[in-house]
Amino acid sequence: MVSLRVVTESDWPLWREARLAALADAPHAFTARLEDWPRGGAEQWRARLALPGSRNVVAVLDGRAVGMIRGVPRGGGACELRSVWVGRAARGRGVGGRLLAAVETWARESGATSLRLSVLPGNAEAIAFYRRNGFLPTGRRLPPGATGEQSMAKRLG
Repeated sequence: MVSLRVVTESDWPLWREARLAALADAPHAFTARLEDWPRGGAEQWRARLALPGSRNVVAVLDGRAVGMIRGVPRGGGACELRSVWVGRAARGRGVGGRLLAAVETWARESGATSLRLSVLPGNAEAIAFYRRNGFLPTGRRLPPGATGEQSMAKRLG
């Protein structure tokens, strides 16, 4: 059975396992590349989890990371989804929906009124997943360096 675990700085080895697995499994889904992420030391990975007010969740199956999601506060009533991934071993089990629900709950409890994300346009599976879960394209232009990414958002109510 897949369980969800909210991770903190002390859980950096689990977060690292999930992040590196995501980049290896789905390089087409991320702007970062596996080779861009040095194996790094504890401080580098802890810093990734230390962002005040963020929510980091890992899906675990048989002691191994099989999914992840990150929620980051953005101000103005918005939170942003990042690092969303479900590994092959957990696909088709509702894990993506459970991860998303965990961050939506956190966002609502944090007072957010919307969730935003960016997805690469060639990632049709992710775009379909987000649409099924109430996200719509915003038409908003993204910052430099984010060329080609589609901005999507969901109102929380």
